[in-house]
Amino acid sequence: MKASKMGTMPVKKLIVTMSLPMMISMLVQALYNIVDSIFVAKLSEQALTGVTLAFPMQNLMFAVAGGTGVGINAMLSKALGEKELDEADSAAGNGIVLNLAAALIFMAASFMGAAGAFINTQTADPVIAREGTTYLSIIMVLSIGMSAQVTMERLLQSTGRTFYTMISQATGAIINIIMDPIMIFGLLGFPKFGVAGAAYATIIGQSVAATLGLYFNLTKNHDIRFSWKILRLKAETVKRIYFVGVPSILMIAIGAVMTYFINLILSAFSSTAVAVFGVYFKLQSFFFLPVFGLNNGVIPVLAYNYGAKNKEMIKEALRFSIMLAFLVMCVGTAILELIPGKLLTLFSASDDMMAIGTTALRTIAWHFPIAGVCIAMGSIFQAFGRSYYSLIVSLGRQIVVLIPVAYTLSLTGNVDNVWWAFLISELMSFCLTYIFFRRIDRTIIRNLDAN
Repeated sequence: MKASKMGTMPVKKLIVTMSLPMMISMLVQALYNIVDSIFVAKLSEQALTGVTLAFPMQNLMFAVAGGTGVGINAMLSKALGEKELDEADSAAGNGIVLNLAAALIFMAASFMGAAGAFINTQTADPVIAREGTTYLSIIMVLSIGMSAQVTMERLLQSTGRTFYTMISQATGAIINIIMDPIMIFGLLGFPKFGVAGAAYATIIGQSVAATLGLYFNLTKNHDIRFSWKILRLKAETVKRIYFVGVPSILMIAIGAVMTYFINLILSAFSSTAVAVFGVYFKLQSFFFLPVFGLNNGVIPVLAYNYGAKNKEMIKEALRFSIMLAFLVMCVGTAILELIPGKLLTLFSASDDMMAIGTTALRTIAWHFPIAGVCIAMGSIFQAFGRSYYSLIVSLGRQIVVLIPVAYTLSLTGNVDNVWWAFLISELMSFCLTYIFFRRIDRTIIRNLDAN
């Protein structure tokens, strides 16, 4: 069984085995993020800006699904480590129901006009507002594909079957990439949907990935005993999922709040500055998403060995994952420092966008290695049921520091100064992460006694 591998396989090999498929699938997902925006940018800079304004709400939707998934992941892996199979089944079934219910709520919100209201708070440009509302409305109404995809992938991750996660996620992203130009520009006999085509392509890719994930869980994931009865909500199971999941939901949602306010700050300069921020977010995903893939692979290893009380494997897993995350992010910094202009050219950048974007990418890139270390160190917070530490760190970095510092720097009247807020906030994040990391090491890890 995969669960036994998490307790017996050498840690470095185990982390590579579990994380590499997710890192690869995350790279494909990041490639989709970039290609999607490249095609949208070919429509117009206003279309790209409209999609950028939709991102905070998309991030909020993912926060709910992904945060709940983290709760499922931690509870299920720990239950398997403790050989509590009924609890593991309950975590899987209840998690499926909770995420599908969340998708229905977002669908209802869109029908009530939430997408247009949200976009209109960020822009007075009617063309940008129209493009953003069109895109976001479709994403919200059909969000069940995203929720199902995230849930199915978390179940596979929790039991060590990350190879199948890679297949489902990569397949969904590749289909998305293929469908983008077809549906945006009306190729192969399809109507020309414009920015709506980008949304439809996203939904199709997510739905295919969700379907594959469901198939792999039913046919390959033998650690979970699937039946209709595990879908029955249990108060204790829901409580335990959200004890870990709610801090993770809030932590990701804080990112949505951050991007919303940064959009507002940058819009005071120009819509081009907002578009640059959108491009940055797509590009940074090429480095951040693989590190999150590494993180997702490490969490089950840490959770399993926490349940098994094996502190030596916990320590080795942490050291190895921190080193890998740091190296990945150093590569990211080097690329954004060396070829920012070539990257911006991919997004049909105007002269103004090129001038603003070159400085932005080179300035923001300096915080990447620090962020990588913080993400890897923070994996233990989720694995050990201390997600509220991650919440505090995220709240401090993005709300308490980043937004006020960015706003203060914007008062200089020079948009180039705003980008330094990312490095300043990440330095604060490292300090908080280190404090909490040391507390867990002192109070939990050192006191674990192997059976």
